[in-house]
Amino acid sequence: MRAPKRAPKILGIGAAAASLTLLAGACGGGGGVATGPEEGEGEGQGQAITIGLIPWEEDIAVTHMWQAILEEKGYDVTLENVDVAPTFEALANGDIDLYLDAWLPTTHASYWEEYGDRLEDIGVWNENASLQLTVPSYMEDVNTIADLKGQADTFDGRIVGIESGSGLVQTTKDEAMPAYGLEDEYELVESSTPAMLQELETAIADEKPIVVTLWRPHIAYAQYDLKDLEDPEGAMGEAESIHSLGRQGFGEDFPELNGWLEDFTLSDEQLAELETAVFIDHEGDEEAGARAWLAENPDFLEDVLGADAEGLEFA
Repeated sequence: MRAPKRAPKILGIGAAAASLTLLAGACGGGGGVATGPEEGEGEGQGQAITIGLIPWEEDIAVTHMWQAILEEKGYDVTLENVDVAPTFEALANGDIDLYLDAWLPTTHASYWEEYGDRLEDIGVWNENASLQLTVPSYMEDVNTIADLKGQADTFDGRIVGIESGSGLVQTTKDEAMPAYGLEDEYELVESSTPAMLQELETAIADEKPIVVTLWRPHIAYAQYDLKDLEDPEGAMGEAESIHSLGRQGFGEDFPELNGWLEDFTLSDEQLAELETAVFIDHEGDEEAGARAWLAENPDFLEDVLGADAEGLEFA
């Protein structure tokens, strides 16, 4: 990531992710049905839309960015904060309208296989996503995943993971650890993204050994000097694309938004700047950070919304 290093630490990022409370009603209705427009409320005219949100930093940043855009355009936006598995289920059931962070073809392959025939693939907004096993750069003798073999004592026999239902954890457990003979030496700790980030921060502060599951793009690379372990076996998979997915009928019910999302792209540099604004410059207020970034990037709005960007103000 190419965002500048800043003083605030990853703890703030983890706290932001931790604030995404799991809502019991996420898969039980209450969202997903587009209501009719109301007069005098902007282009969206009060049309209701529900967006699924998981505690991955790029999803938090991008979802709050679209929330800000849509609210300025007159939409009534609800965010459903859940894990990835119930997000896909709710999207397939029509309880959620939109999800902006589907990693394909590998990370979310099992969910796409199960639910893909009930979803609409709206488009790709980033093509450089990748799963990683990562250590601090001060660990000079560990450069490849294979180097972890025989060094379990150094790492207390732990690879620190994230949510158990994530494709990152599944790939690490089912592909990378067997490929490099690590399954008998290491425990893959299945916890949460905030917990992993907290452990990473603590270890780096004390310059202690740690290996974590991580992914690019992620703001942690702008915060700390990290090193992705080389993967000569290709067990963590190749670079992936991040997709916007809609429930069945999304394009018909939201033709205006569907068109914007088809034109929506973010480069690695743009995403790094957006995440910096959301998690560092405006720590604790994700929407304020997204609005600040949008205010500073009118060219992005023009590229995505075209003439519909006219008159939008986010300052």
